[in-house]
Amino acid sequence: MNGESKNCFSPAVTVIIIFGIISMLGDVVYEAARSANSQYLNLLNVSAAQVGLVFGIGEFLGYSLRLIAGVMSDRSGRHWLFMFLGYGMLLVVPLMGLTMNWNILIVLILMERIGKTLRNPAKDTILSGVAENQVGVGFAFGLQEALDQIGAFAGPLIFTMVFYLTGKNGTPQYQSGYKLLTVPFGLLMLFLIYAYRRIKRGNLIPETAKKEFQSENLKLVFWLYTAFTFFCTLGFVNFSVVGYHLKAENLMSDGNITLLYSAAMIVDALTALLIGKAYDRIKKKTEIKTGGLLVLTVVPFITLLLPFLTLSGSTALIVVGMVVFGIVMGTHETVMRSAIADITPFNKRGTGYGVFNTSYGLALLGGAALMGLLYDMGRPDIIIAFTCVAEAIALLMYFKINRTVKTIWQ
Repeated sequence: MNGESKNCFSPAVTVIIIFGIISMLGDVVYEAARSANSQYLNLLNVSAAQVGLVFGIGEFLGYSLRLIAGVMSDRSGRHWLFMFLGYGMLLVVPLMGLTMNWNILIVLILMERIGKTLRNPAKDTILSGVAENQVGVGFAFGLQEALDQIGAFAGPLIFTMVFYLTGKNGTPQYQSGYKLLTVPFGLLMLFLIYAYRRIKRGNLIPETAKKEFQSENLKLVFWLYTAFTFFCTLGFVNFSVVGYHLKAENLMSDGNITLLYSAAMIVDALTALLIGKAYDRIKKKTEIKTGGLLVLTVVPFITLLLPFLTLSGSTALIVVGMVVFGIVMGTHETVMRSAIADITPFNKRGTGYGVFNTSYGLALLGGAALMGLLYDMGRPDIIIAFTCVAEAIALLMYFKINRTVKTIWQ
């Protein structure tokens, strides 16, 4: 495995890089929009509670519907169809620059999330199948997440550039930013076509044995891990609330808010590389297939810091909070996808990703909506208390996982 991972021209690493570039271009489009959406809706006089609810519903749809997409991709094996449909729906993001009707904007925001639903289970299933016996799933998803986050860093800078070049932060500037995202969207679709042709020609993607779909079950550690991530995420302070807070309290200019989000994405990328390597290293050291889950120890503790930092009145503390935000995101995005590959059989992996992401999306919905409502009520103390309770439960789930991984796979 080590020899393969060091060979940067191996077929497996080539696939990972190609998928990473596709993800990077996708992130340029939708992370740019996500860094600006809450501020744009604020300009259109949408309340924090409404923004939190919309973002919560969007995240819930973006994750929960993956159960359907995952099962369908498992049964059909038509991974590329789901990828083309899902990435094609990113077209709605540039279309946001053509309207100031907040009802239409909400529909477009939700459609973008649904597009992510369609593409991700199939993409993750293919990537994990290529990586698990060749370069390690931690390395694969860590590298892909790092490339992914380069796009997440670059995307918001498009809005930052527009704000600084025009010297204004009004609705015309936001609309221009959305329209500029047509360029990376076009590049993405061209690169996706190239990837399809190249990967198919090289026969680098394992075929799913559809007849074995019902032959294996999801294990106990999968359900414990799903519960752990649910409570970790339930207490996670989403950027929709943070961005709204920065705008409402005039703590930063619009350009600096999107720049701050970009910086958090770089932290996310660096964390992903480190956590991915740590995941594989711990798994090898413990000689337990699920041993990499032990890297999750710190997640509940650092998540607890977020409301204290990101919802404060201090710009310096908020910056520190967004660094923590990036660390949490990088850990979740890398470990959660790597872990599913290790705790589910390949022929039910799309289903595993779907079930897991349904829980993850439900947690994002509940957390974002409740925190937006509490923010409107002027009750940051309750937000802090809510986070503490959620992370305490997550910690209990972690101890159960820790006990389980010592006996499973041996």
